[in-house]
Amino acid sequence: MADTTIKKELWERIPQDNKDAEVISRPSMTYWQDAWRRLKRNKISMLGLAFIVFMVLFALVGPTLAGHDYSTQDLTLSNIPPRFEIYQIDADTFVYVHSEYKLIDVLEDGTLIGRIKEVQNNLNDKNRVYDIDGNEVFLDYKYAAIKDSSEADAGIKFKLFVNGTEVQPYKTVWNKGHLFGTDNMGRDVLARVMYGARISLSIALIATLVNFFIGVLYGGISGYIGGRIGNTMMRIVDIITAIPLMLYVILLTVIIGTGFKSIVIALGSVYWVNMARIVRGQVLSLKEQEFVLAAKTLGAKTSRIMLRHLIPNVMGPIIVSMTMMIPSAIFTEAFLSFIGLGVNPPMASWGTLANDALSGIRTYPYQLFFPSLAISLTMLAFNFFSDGLQNALDPKMRK
Repeated sequence: MADTTIKKELWERIPQDNKDAEVISRPSMTYWQDAWRRLKRNKISMLGLAFIVFMVLFALVGPTLAGHDYSTQDLTLSNIPPRFEIYQIDADTFVYVHSEYKLIDVLEDGTLIGRIKEVQNNLNDKNRVYDIDGNEVFLDYKYAAIKDSSEADAGIKFKLFVNGTEVQPYKTVWNKGHLFGTDNMGRDVLARVMYGARISLSIALIATLVNFFIGVLYGGISGYIGGRIGNTMMRIVDIITAIPLMLYVILLTVIIGTGFKSIVIALGSVYWVNMARIVRGQVLSLKEQEFVLAAKTLGAKTSRIMLRHLIPNVMGPIIVSMTMMIPSAIFTEAFLSFIGLGVNPPMASWGTLANDALSGIRTYPYQLFFPSLAISLTMLAFNFFSDGLQNALDPKMRK
């Protein structure tokens, strides 16, 4: 009979290196967790994301904190810049000389009080006389007409005299009540930029949702069904693409008029076509994969294969495409509003703000600067974020 006793000499301890080889070096992560990890490493993309979040809060919360309404007018305080020079009349009285040669009563810290009414207005001699707390203030603006550099007073726009003595600027202060200044109607530019952000981002969000629901489903169905039906569906996309967006907007403005509604319909009717093409190409490459064949073999319906298998597997390109189309939608809305086919007054978008400021660009450049800066930074932030998101969702770049 054979000896079946297990001897101690037959055993050997496993080296520590072999034990360490079985240890999981890091916790397992899902596809989206790994994408977020890689996205956080891209500092430029995270900076873009932070600015997008800031702009959303700027649009949603900003108007309630601005202290001014976007439509309230005060013609006595029109076209006042964010930063200006003040003149001291006496110990407690300061004035700002407006570019339209009128005096604005201000505090030393730059808070606007109101326009000061002149007691004499000599249009022929180009001067105005004021009585401010018993002080005779004389504003002489005839120098603004001097063009010859040989003149002693060339380049001087006006001179201000208090009780016969010429006064010089006391100091330069920030416009404390209106940080971005006021427009030609006396409305607060900061409040209007905030409200314009709300309009522009709302239109971009609507265009994105239309992209997702119409473009993804339309492109997915076209790619999965294929054949004559798929080709017919894509020829419809070609026809829609061939008609310029401007023509859509003009036709809609003739039928329903200009405004927020017409822009939303115009963008919603054409912005999904690029998404449909992207999704169709992705579905064509995936529908022949083994997991789709397995789902068919198990008797899964077409709708289930589309919604549970194909579309979730192309969410990476879909999300990247959506983030790239948002700045395009913002710029399109701003352009349409700039040429007069956007929202109606007193509603404000960044495009209408730029259009309103265009006539006074030489005299009041700040009115064009702030909405243009908002458009540029927002588009730049979305482009930075979408570029980093594309790299994060690319499986080929996974490490």
